[in-house]
Amino acid sequence: MPSITRRASNAARRASAEADILATTRRLLDDGANFTELGIQHIAAEAGVARSTFYAHFRDKTELLVRLATTLMDTSFGIASAWEPTTDADGMAAAFVAVMGVYREHAAVLLAVAEVATYDAIVRDFWRQRLAQFTERTIDVLSAEQAAGRTPDGVDLVHATRVIVPGGERAIFDHITTEDASQDEAFARELALIWWHGVYRRPT
Repeated sequence: MPSITRRASNAARRASAEADILATTRRLLDDGANFTELGIQHIAAEAGVARSTFYAHFRDKTELLVRLATTLMDTSFGIASAWEPTTDADGMAAAFVAVMGVYREHAAVLLAVAEVATYDAIVRDFWRQRLAQFTERTIDVLSAEQAAGRTPDGVDLVHATRVIVPGGERAIFDHITTEDASQDEAFARELALIWWHGVYRRPT
């Protein structure tokens, strides 16, 4: 019967190999590799693992990309969901700056997702489902604001959120892929003001 120590050692090696594959793929993407053209054998060799080890952790490259993108989305959702509309637009702008920092850190992964989503339904559906978290969170917050009398009852929560969540995500993506970080604060402030006065209907 295998010892507890041996089982722990095997688990540690598996976790290490998985982390190496993920980190290597990110490095290759950061260095300019095209995800579609990036072969599994190349990834495995760069990570210092056998091709069979890759398949022991990931079904295919699509699953690998989804795992990389999950880290990005989990981190950005944590930042966004921590914001509460109890102060002013400056607090929302600060949250947007933080989200943009995460997007910049994972910019190569974002570009890979955008590339692969054009032809891979799994990646496309994954991204839509993860954005749905932001949509649901925003609807919940706006609903609470309406109940508290701070946002008018006339705001159509579903349609308003459909505009600002996917629209905001695309705007942030476009910003970080075309502008440098020195413009992040100005961009975040404009985006926050659009949300704050346009959807939350806060007075000027």
